[in-house]
Amino acid sequence: METLILFDLDGTLTDSGPGIIRCVQYALKKMGQPAPKAEELSCFVGPPLLEQFMAYAGFSRKEAEQAVRYYRERYNCKGIFENALYPGIPGMLSRLGEAGFRLGVASSKPEVYVRQILEHFRVIQYLDPIAGSELDGRRTDKSEVIEEALKRAAYENKREHVIMCGDRCYDAIGAAEHGLRFAGVSYGYGSAEELESAGAGQIADSVEELEKLLLELAAKQED
Repeated sequence: METLILFDLDGTLTDSGPGIIRCVQYALKKMGQPAPKAEELSCFVGPPLLEQFMAYAGFSRKEAEQAVRYYRERYNCKGIFENALYPGIPGMLSRLGEAGFRLGVASSKPEVYVRQILEHFRVIQYLDPIAGSELDGRRTDKSEVIEEALKRAAYENKREHVIMCGDRCYDAIGAAEHGLRFAGVSYGYGSAEELESAGAGQIADSVEELEKLLLELAAKQED
């Protein structure tokens, strides 16, 4: 049975922090809030924006919705490409595909942006399914995104053959809710401690280690 590997995007395939953080600073300033230093805003990389604006700034839902609109003003024209693939990602995707794995993406970022980014970095050809959230705020919870990816891949009843890979606790929790194996990465925006507290037992510190870990997890399933 072909193993399906679902990757998170931000902090797992791409180092998207610079663009996201600058857009958050822009949005907070437009909302009349002080713009914190970049290192204070890494919490915005990964979780759904609406909920994070509410949690971080104490915004009401209506205020957070406006903050998201301001965020997208800058993100659409500039922030989306203040971004880079982590070194080694294209080679890893190519080798895993050649080895017979099916590869996909499950991201809380709006799907339209996910596709633009993957096309821009010329790795979209390795990835199917590609599932993300909707611009109107639907399907932002990681568990919902994973469920959509499984549905599109027709793996709803093959969960034992799926591995989820991500850098934040939301990825680990979403994988656990669907009974999926999980491979954590500590080179992104979540620490090893965060992942371990969410139940992650296997954590890679580099893209090279991630490739080895994914091959090991797949081999164990075959045994």
